[in-house]
Amino acid sequence: MKFLLDQGLPRSTVQHLSAAGVTSDHVGDLGLAAATDETILAEARTRDAVVVTLDSDFHALLALSGATTPSVIRIRMQGLRGDGVANIILQVIATAQSELEAGAAVTVTNRRLALRKLPLIQLSNDDAGS
Repeated sequence: MKFLLDQGLPRSTVQHLSAAGVTSDHVGDLGLAAATDETILAEARTRDAVVVTLDSDFHALLALSGATTPSVIRIRMQGLRGDGVANIILQVIATAQSELEAGAAVTVTNRRLALRKLPLIQLSNDDAGS
């Protein structure tokens, strides 16, 4: 399983995850620091990676599009350092690896982990443009 870390997360998270045997990239290291959320989602699909972000817009984009990939982990905690973000990601992997592999939207707070399988909203044929 690979991860694509969004701009608001510490770049040092990549090294902490690597030390734990987890492959990840930071959008800033890929020249995507100013990329739109849609571009980051597309890049994650291309890389078969899970997006990790602080931004609620990713879950909204998944819901509106009816997408089944990529999985997105939204961390709802501020001020985390790279090791803290890496520990959260490792905990999510331990708890929900199969769901992430199948397509899921995960929200992590200080108190809980909430998980919803993708697609978040089933689009009708009329909504999908068929």
